[in-house]
Amino acid sequence: MFTGIVTAKGRIRSITGNEVRRFDIEAPWKPDTIDMGASIAHAGVCLTVVDKGEWGEGGWYTVEVSPETLRLTTLSAWSEGGTVNLERALKMGDELGGHLVTGHVDGVGRVVERREEGEWLVFTIEPPENLNKFIAKKGSITVDGVSLTVNEVTRTTFDLMIIPHTAEVTTLGALQKDARVNLEVDTMARYAARLNEFSETPA
Repeated sequence: MFTGIVTAKGRIRSITGNEVRRFDIEAPWKPDTIDMGASIAHAGVCLTVVDKGEWGEGGWYTVEVSPETLRLTTLSAWSEGGTVNLERALKMGDELGGHLVTGHVDGVGRVVERREEGEWLVFTIEPPENLNKFIAKKGSITVDGVSLTVNEVTRTTFDLMIIPHTAEVTTLGALQKDARVNLEVDTMARYAARLNEFSETPA
């Protein structure tokens, strides 16, 4: 489990493989602090560490990505030298600063507008149609691994306001119109929608 509070930005060091893609990620963490088999969220996608080594003041590690994950997320568009939001898995006693995030992407959205309001960034995002019912004003959503509060909603889009700090320490500040982003809806919203389906089913 994760919280959607990004703790580092990583750099994609190299990409190998075809069907099963291997990504080497440079991160600010020393290798001896990363366990083999550890779960780390990458732009909101939970991936498993399969190799690691020293690099500069930090280290690098390798994750493997299946064809299904490449198909259902933005990871197929990653390129060497790109940056990615990173969050390590929760440990007992950690502060829950965002909301509970599983690292299982529900769909890929598209940035339809980027605008500035003072020092804030405002994004309008179009989610897949099947996710609309899970997105509510003032509700939580995870965008590329970042826990955010929905500012406004329409029938087909939702708005997010990004504070300067978040824009600086995550990849969201670099998003432009038509960018694709990984979306994970709030777990509570998913369960509420499921319960509503049962309540509407005739006895």
